[in-house]
Formats: sequence, C-alpha cells, structure tokens
Amino acid sequence: MPAGQRGVPGWSVACRCVRRGRMGMKGEAENMRDRPRSLRLHGRLARDLGILIVSGRYKPGDLLNGEIEASGQLNVSRTAYREAVRILAAKGLVEARPKVGTRVNARDKWHLLDPDLLEWMFEHEPDRHLLESLFELRKVVEPEAAALAASRRSKADLDIMEDALARMAEHTLAHEEGRLADQQFHAALLDASGNPFLRTLTSSIAAAVAWTTVFKQRQQPLVRDPMPDHVDVYQAIAAGDPAGARRAMSHLVEMALSDTTYATRRAVPKRGGGGAA
Repeated sequence: MPAGQRGVPGWSVACRCVRRGRMGMKGEAENMRDRPRSLRLHGRLARDLGILIVSGRYKPGDLLNGEIEASGQLNVSRTAYREAVRILAAKGLVEARPKVGTRVNARDKWHLLDPDLLEWMFEHEPDRHLLESLFELRKVVEPEAAALAASRRSKADLDIMEDALARMAEHTLAHEEGRLADQQFHAALLDASGNPFLRTLTSSIAAAVAWTTVFKQRQQPLVRDPMPDHVDVYQAIAAGDPAGARRAMSHLVEMALSDTTYATRRAVPKRGGGGAA
C-alpha cells in the first residue's frame, strides 16, 4: 500500500464488504440489503466505498488505492474497480488525476441531492448539520410546491395522491409498500405544481423522504402517526387553497424534522441524526 494510503480508515472494511457483496455494518436492518444485492459488482463496490466516504471513514484529501492494488485486495477485476471509481467521480465524491491517484473530494463538491448519496448518508447516523440542511431545503421547496399544486392540480394528480394516501394508511410506514406510497404522494405533489424545475427535484425529495423515514424507525417504530399531516395537505390541495396547502405542508415538514431529531437523540452510538416524511 502506498504511503499515502497507510492508515486510511475503512479500506480493510471495504475489502471484506465487497467479498460478501454487502456492507455488513452493525445494526442495519435486513430489508436495507435488498437494493445492494440487486446491484452489479461495480455498483456494489461504488456503494460500499461511497458509504465509507460519506460516513467520514475516508476524509477529504485521502487517496484511494490504485487500480491494480485495489482490485487485488478487493478480489474484483480492474474494470469493475475502474467503473466504481467513475460512479463516485460522477457524484462528486472523488477526483481521479494521472500520476496523483483518486482523491476524496471536499463535501462542497459532492452532489448532495443525488438519490444514491442520500441513501448512503443514512446507512449510518447522518451528520447533524447535513440532516438539518436537508430539511431546510424541504421547507423551502415543498410548501411552495404544495401552494402551486393547489392552484394547478388536475383530477389525475388528485387521484394519484388519494391512491397514495390509501396505500399509506393500509400498509403504514413500517412497511416497504407504505413507504413507496409516501414517496409517490410527495412526487405527485411536485408534479402537480406544474413547474418543470420543481419536477426535476422529484427523485431527490423522494429519496430524502424514503431514507429519513427508514432511519427514524431503526431503533423503534414511529411514535407519532404522520397520516393526518398528509391528509391535511391533500385536502387543502383538493380544495384549491394555496395558503392552506402551504401551511399544511410546512407543518408536515416541521413535524418530520421533529420526528427525525427525536430519533437522532435515541440513536446508538451517539454522534449526530432521524419519523415519517
């Protein structure tokens, strides 16, 4: 291992993880493994290394192992490792330079709204500042999107939201079906805004909703029922009440942050941050 690599935390962890085809970190629920198992090898490798980066096991400025050495240690082909690094570079996590190597970027270069990055952040307890910043973004975007939706929604938009609410109530957010319905509700709301720029945030908002909800339930089931908050948003949109929709969505996001903060306080080990979104 090159001198710049010695002592970099997590590399041996990555080696073990890739051989198993999953991260194997303590305290992770088995249903969180479903997606990683479906990824191709280079995707799993990118995910494993990405989690080590966003969790702080690799620090900005750290050099990853070179292609030849890394592929040998991880027991993967050089092509798979190269593709994994390309995935990380496309997300802003690393930068590869000839004669220098692949270096971990500072956080301000990360594509923080990338759905994969959002997932990776919540594999462990997320950074408290990042968590609060994510909810600040939601407070800026979703209430105004709800107000627009109240003015512009179609019957088809309302039907999608109503169906999502029905499935959330049936399955609850403790189950994958209910969480998918929750994502569909928020996605339908952004779509109903009629704003093409807001629509581009759909996958990011859906990922934020999904992974904060999973995080909040790792230690114990949700303490508070978030369904009434969602129903209030829907009713205001259906009634064509922009001010009411804005107010209801602001309350929904505030309560989701409160639930997440509560989950952060009871998380183990104590570090930093996430109820239903």
